Amino acid sequence: MKLPIESRALSLLTTVSSFLIKQDIKSYLVGGFVRDFLLRRDTADIDIAVAADAVEIASKVADALGGRFVLLDKANRVGRVVVFDKEAPSGGRWELDFSTFQGSIEQDLARRDFTIDAIAVDLGNIVSQPHPLTLSPSLPIIDPFGGWADLQHGVIRTVSETAFGSDAARLLRAVRLAAELGFSLDSQTEALVRRNSQLIAGVAGERLREELLRLLAVPQSEQFLPYLDDLGLVTALIPELAQAKGVKQPKEHFLDVCDHSIETVITVDFLLHQGTWKYANEEVLAIAPWSEVLAEHFAQEVSSGSTGRSLLKLAALLHDVAKPQTKAVGEDGRTHFLGHAKLGAAIAVDILERLRFSSKEVKLVEVMVREHLRPGQMSQGGLPTHRAIYRYFRDTGEAGIDILFLSLADHLATRGPQLNLAQWQAHSQMVEYVLAQHFEQERLVVPPKLVDGHDLIKSFGMSPGPKIGQLLEAVREAQASGEVTTREEALSYIRERLATAVV
Repeated sequence: MKLPIESRALSLLTTVSSFLIKQDIKSYLVGGFVRDFLLRRDTADIDIAVAADAVEIASKVADALGGRFVLLDKANRVGRVVVFDKEAPSGGRWELDFSTFQGSIEQDLARRDFTIDAIAVDLGNIVSQPHPLTLSPSLPIIDPFGGWADLQHGVIRTVSETAFGSDAARLLRAVRLAAELGFSLDSQTEALVRRNSQLIAGVAGERLREELLRLLAVPQSEQFLPYLDDLGLVTALIPELAQAKGVKQPKEHFLDVCDHSIETVITVDFLLHQGTWKYANEEVLAIAPWSEVLAEHFAQEVSSGSTGRSLLKLAALLHDVAKPQTKAVGEDGRTHFLGHAKLGAAIAVDILERLRFSSKEVKLVEVMVREHLRPGQMSQGGLPTHRAIYRYFRDTGEAGIDILFLSLADHLATRGPQLNLAQWQAHSQMVEYVLAQHFEQERLVVPPKLVDGHDLIKSFGMSPGPKIGQLLEAVREAQASGEVTTREEALSYIRERLATAVV
């Protein structure tokens, strides 16, 4: 078997190994790096087990590599070294996680989560091998639980029945690994996940955020998200969604609130060309707007570990979270969910803060949930006006594009097998028109300033106050709709409004 380790990774490992050998510290490559090495997958995550205080070692290695030290787990003595390198396989950085092991490496592997991660290679053997480094009889793997066989068969299997009780974050990790690798859980592991799903409530929010984001980063949600829900993990992670199960909706919908929310995540991936949708043909996707600019927008990083795409999927999962609390039947006999978007935004904030998302991530999802009905309200039977488009992007800011796609995904997830192609085409054309105005005529969203507060004070003798801000906003809106284009026209527009006492 010839499995070369990428040269830059080998250089890092050689430096680390030499450093540890000089201090007479035994060390092993373990976990995901060995797994991905055996699967011939590029990875920038390197796990190293050391027979010493890993936190202290990681700090010293960070200095030796010119990297940054991060304390991951003080109690269990786990430290990370981040080395920024544009040649790293992804993200522009290497992450070397150091953990402490006591006793033998086999005893350490026995405490790990899944057999495919309970494989080790003596780090000291790495630097003594000829280049390029290959896995050979002279570089044997330590595999006491049959992880290599499970890798070959595409199986996720726990090392022991106590794996989830020891660390409940592994419940999400099991499904995430299966989704990332295209593997499946063996029957015993699946039963253990079902039995222990509620243990997630005791996991630190930061760790749940990391696993959730990695799950959302996986394309083709249709292949794993319903399975995640079937295992009880969706509502264990977000208990607020449990209330949405079985909540029926008007006849336009073919699913209850919870299943509709999951379906919306699937249709987001479909619209972003990251998955399939069982009710769609090629024509449905061809009608929807798409471009390289949009692809770049959704791929852009928002915060550490999150992208526009992953947060849009999170907003899709939460966009109707308040429907159970706002459900009412009107005098017309129809079911209504008045105010669910506004209340849902507040609930989404609580959920994301509990999961330790950054303030930027929280704000973006909050706006998406709060304004997810807005695109459908921009026009009544026709294309929205320039003034309506201006107001929309003014109010939604960075979330404007995302909300447009959330509205499209919501449309598909609502209609499902009853999708009306003409209605879908009209909705898609409206979104495409709004996007065209946004991309091709940026003055509609952020027009160049024609006048400022000093002009109003000087020209009209006004005093500083909120009235000036209201007039300037009115000018920007008129400018976006094409009513004013020059400074003189802007001053004239203000003069008329002051004369008629309209601010």
